[in-house]
Amino acid sequence: MQRRSLLALALATTALATPTLAADVPEGVTLADDQSFTYRTLDEFSSFDPQVVEDVDGSEVVRDLFEGLYNQDAQGNTVPGVALSHTVSDDNLTYTFTLRDNAKWSDGTPVTAGDFVYAWKRAVDPALASPYAWYMELMSIENGAAVIAGEMAPDALGVSAPDDRTLVVQLSQPLPYFTKMVSHATTFPAPAWVIEEHGSEWTRPENIVTNGAYVLTEHVPKERSVRERNEMYWDNANTVLDRVTTLTIGDDAQGLTRWRAGELDMTDIPAGQYPALAEEFPTEAYALPRLCNYYFNFNLASGPEAFQDVRVRQALSMALDREVIVERVLQGGQFPAFTFTPGATAGFEVPDVPMAAMTQAERDARAKELLAEAGYGPGGQPLSFTYLYNTSEAHQQVAIVASQMWKQKLGVEVELANQEWKVFLETRGNQNYDMARGAWCGDYNEASTFLDLVTTESGYNDAKFSNARVDELMAQAKSSSDPQPLYTEVEQILAEEMPVIPVYHYSTNMMLKDEIQGWPVDNVEQTWYSKNLYRVAE
Repeated sequence: MQRRSLLALALATTALATPTLAADVPEGVTLADDQSFTYRTLDEFSSFDPQVVEDVDGSEVVRDLFEGLYNQDAQGNTVPGVALSHTVSDDNLTYTFTLRDNAKWSDGTPVTAGDFVYAWKRAVDPALASPYAWYMELMSIENGAAVIAGEMAPDALGVSAPDDRTLVVQLSQPLPYFTKMVSHATTFPAPAWVIEEHGSEWTRPENIVTNGAYVLTEHVPKERSVRERNEMYWDNANTVLDRVTTLTIGDDAQGLTRWRAGELDMTDIPAGQYPALAEEFPTEAYALPRLCNYYFNFNLASGPEAFQDVRVRQALSMALDREVIVERVLQGGQFPAFTFTPGATAGFEVPDVPMAAMTQAERDARAKELLAEAGYGPGGQPLSFTYLYNTSEAHQQVAIVASQMWKQKLGVEVELANQEWKVFLETRGNQNYDMARGAWCGDYNEASTFLDLVTTESGYNDAKFSNARVDELMAQAKSSSDPQPLYTEVEQILAEEMPVIPVYHYSTNMMLKDEIQGWPVDNVEQTWYSKNLYRVAE
């Protein structure tokens, strides 16, 4: 969505002019008889519960099963979902959403504003312990922080439903990008009657009730999940795909083999293989810029004592040759990162940081000096630590190359450890690591979706970095008409303090069969919905 000032929206109804999302099949295209789509994921999903899901792959499924106030189109613009429009008060603190009258749950129950109120209060309720509760606080919803902290009851959250078609949200401060945030899974509605009946088992295929374009019909953990058309969905007539199957395949090479065999319509490209595959399959191999970063977390809470010395952190960052990682290891159009926020982020200007202007030889020389000054390396104390990553061939290759660079240049010994995704998330979240892989894909297209992660209270500040100035700057940015200078200063503080090592900014590397059409290649967030895809006849 193009950035627009809230002042221009004050007291005016914002009717989203872009047509509602639906599969847009061009004239003359012959659709296949079999309207199915099968794709591969690396790991088991964290959850199908919109208020609990915390991973990218899981969120892709949840977007099919549930629909929020607004969606995204193929370019990343905001378009109607359950809400048709909204108004904003003069002080930019009150948002009033008007909901469509034909939205239904898969059991035929109408979708109401009360379903959103229930879901949002549920998301901030400490009893649920949602891993994304902090996201609701970032949305600046009135009393959100106090409810999450257990200081107020969930009913105090600034969200209400005067009637079934009206949702009112009260903010504690103006937030220019608020409407971008309501296409995120955490803000999707939830069926109270189903959750109350089935508890934590409400998302099982035999129990789940959804309001999105699809329903979950099968789920075999760590193996497969199937979702099929929701006949009650308000725009079911314009949905083309009948069935979407996700296969969990933990090996990139095996995924590619099965794609070649025709068992998969989409799979990730193994690290380093994009150039060859693009030559072999020029219309089916994709390398698309994506709003994600890849970084290494230092455990500043309970990790090695050496990590408390900023010179050690700086040395490890400088000795990392990012060009080698993206150009020789990954080879998929990724971008070397010296800032936390990707340059593809809307409205963000990548600031100058000293390390980015240096040659790799200069960085290596400075890294040796810094490590020696800190008392480590040749002539000083030996430095060793464990690097933790979630199981993946690409993550393993990056880990091996990074550890070799540190050993060869600095004499640092690194033990590599990998864990299955859910175990990894728990281990990292509990600070049971020395250094750990980190990655973040923007929840909305604005720099704060990345920089909020390094604030003291962020739920995903896995490094446990705390800087009062960063907290102050990010608080100011939320209501600033021009937050770029604030973001620049935050990035410069990160470059100096180095609580995390930015490694690269993502590119989506995938193999997608020509028969599958409608993929949003121009959406830098890569937010896709199965209802917008279709299979053409071969």
